[in-house]
Amino acid sequence: MTTAYQKPLPQVTPEMAPFWAAARRHELVVQRCRGCGAHRFPARDLCSRCLSRDAEWTRVSGKGTVFTWAVMHQVYHPGFAGEVPYAVVVIELDEGARLVSNLVDCPVDTVTAGMPVEVVFEDVTPDVTLPKFRPRAAR
Repeated sequence: MTTAYQKPLPQVTPEMAPFWAAARRHELVVQRCRGCGAHRFPARDLCSRCLSRDAEWTRVSGKGTVFTWAVMHQVYHPGFAGEVPYAVVVIELDEGARLVSNLVDCPVDTVTAGMPVEVVFEDVTPDVTLPKFRPRAAR
């Protein structure tokens, strides 16, 4: 980290603080409903499956598949100027939760729905680590 990070940083809200703290440790966590066991992301007060308010943060495998994606060809922020085109993906984790991230180590023209991926972590500042995903071999 010799130069200042040039891209927008996430806002660490109290609700999402456990997620960002785990990411700094290179762990991926999501909320799990204690009522029905459903995994969810981002954090919210109410389970959409059973309406329980009882939830905990739990570590997940970091493995999943590409649910959908968009390829960014236009520069919407100067920090991304050197990266276009790049893929923004919705990952469906093996545990069921879905999250938006970036796909790395993968040419954008090879992204497919159902592509198996795994989490990798990018330490962008001393306080922020971003979970991103890369392709993994199908098993």
